[in-house]
Amino acid sequence: MDLPYHSERVAAGSFQSTPRGDLEIHGAPPRAHQDYGAINGCCPADYLTVLGGLARRVLGCYAIFIWMLAPALAREFSDNDQPPSRDVPSFAELEAAGAVIGDIRIDTQDIFDLHDPKENNGLFRLANKLHIKTRPSVIRRLLLFKTGEPVSVRLIEESERLMHANRHIYDVSIVPVAYQDGIADIEVKTRDTWTLDPGISFSRAGGSNSTGLSLKEYNLLGTGTAVGVSRKSNVDRTGTEFSVSHLHAFDGWTSINYSYADLDDGKRQAVGLTHPFYALDTRWAAGVSASQNDRIDSIYTNGEISAQYRHQQDIAEVYGGWSAGLVDRWVQRYSIGLSYQEDAYAPEPLRIPAAQLPPDQTLIGPFIRYELVENAFEKKRNRNQIGRSEYFQLGLTAGVQLTRADTGLGSSRNLWLYSANLSDAFEWSAGQTLLLSGTFSGQVDDGRPERQMLSASTSYYRRQGRRGLFFATATGSRMWDPYPGDQLLLGGDNGLRGYPLRYQSGDRLVLISLEERVYTDWYPFRLFRVGGAVFYDGGRAWGGAYQSTINPGWLNDIGFGLRFFSVRSAFGNVWHLDFAFPLDADPSIRSFQFLVKTKARF
Repeated sequence: MDLPYHSERVAAGSFQSTPRGDLEIHGAPPRAHQDYGAINGCCPADYLTVLGGLARRVLGCYAIFIWMLAPALAREFSDNDQPPSRDVPSFAELEAAGAVIGDIRIDTQDIFDLHDPKENNGLFRLANKLHIKTRPSVIRRLLLFKTGEPVSVRLIEESERLMHANRHIYDVSIVPVAYQDGIADIEVKTRDTWTLDPGISFSRAGGSNSTGLSLKEYNLLGTGTAVGVSRKSNVDRTGTEFSVSHLHAFDGWTSINYSYADLDDGKRQAVGLTHPFYALDTRWAAGVSASQNDRIDSIYTNGEISAQYRHQQDIAEVYGGWSAGLVDRWVQRYSIGLSYQEDAYAPEPLRIPAAQLPPDQTLIGPFIRYELVENAFEKKRNRNQIGRSEYFQLGLTAGVQLTRADTGLGSSRNLWLYSANLSDAFEWSAGQTLLLSGTFSGQVDDGRPERQMLSASTSYYRRQGRRGLFFATATGSRMWDPYPGDQLLLGGDNGLRGYPLRYQSGDRLVLISLEERVYTDWYPFRLFRVGGAVFYDGGRAWGGAYQSTINPGWLNDIGFGLRFFSVRSAFGNVWHLDFAFPLDADPSIRSFQFLVKTKARF
């Protein structure tokens, strides 16, 4: 069981490094003396000094943040305009009247709307000319409704939600355009994104450089096929990767994918053919997948690599599933299959050896899986993205899988392996949403539990007018009876923005983040949506064989930054430009970091 550190993708920026890997552009020398272990024993005056300094930093961050966004905050949102009224009945009215679907018109549009004077310029006309639009047949295969079927609001809304999940589609509109003699004609209008991604990138986050050179097309010849090649270098490895995937092959809902990577620490490849439970009322699913991964794994202590070893892993799975579909508002799914996983470990020459390697292990056996999904999806705006519709699952989802690895099938041990997940959401007013989730996994050998891990997280959103949102999130993880090399890592690459990469380690982890967000209607060049945030992060990783001995306590940071969302591209992630200030730094850490990263969310 691999325990990833949840690294984030990074983007452009160029800075000098410091002894701990933070950024030299800060202009502030490291603190020569600081008792970062505790504040116990201070006199009242010391407390007031510390609190006063913290208050000045927070207010200073907020003042700079507001100053940076002041021009955009002076504007009003233009995307909240209601569509004009229509003479054709709504889908709800058509469904109530028992209308039948007639003609379905597919209108796939270019990236930019040349009827809009703001988008009718030479550059955008050239982009439209170079771009190959999505084929109407590709869009038609994604629809859950067909000509001759009764109008169903649920199927129309679900079709729109599923199409929004495709990276090559910027926007979707499904509307009735004619109604006569009980037959309703429907227009499905989509707008494409720019799907060719040639990129050169350099970034620095958590004290680590990442560089990349890539060329990827997310909608090859308008078919929805993605193909790409890249050359990347980060703290773990350097190499070339190739990938190709088609998520809507054959019947429109069968996915095919293949990837291959030649890296300086080994090779990896993966292939899969899957027909998933793609919609709530899907009655069957099946799939087969396999992967090989030859790599060097690292163990971190005090933010530095303390040991490395070779890890060769082979994984394969085949499964089939069935469901009664959507019953009332619930979906139950059942799957059975056969899984194979082999892990082999060995010392790596010229690397720091580990005191103890994980045991080699081969696990082969059947499994059964159960899933429960509540139909409770809501369309939101300005939550994790800027100025673009998002879909939140606000109902209960749960899953459990039980696998029996048996020596009679070739396993090295007789084991029970189990995993479970649960998530739910609560929305007690139009502006407040609480999301909860948790996972639990492990294995049992002759009644003895091994490699157990429990993780839980919660996220809270509170709207503050039309432009603002308060966001809070808390995550926690705990391992029991881990194998050598299993550890939880915390640092600048996964949530603690003011500290170096993988700064703390242990067998338990807690992280809290608070953000005051602003979403503006500033739309530079009709390409980017702009927002900003002031934030606080606090967390700790501790316990186990790999607990940090330098600065092992609770860590805090504060900061502010801008967010740029590339709305017109298929690779439209949110660019983060952040200043982060560690409040509990040891003397080797600079007083602040400037981070440039891309993430999938705000």
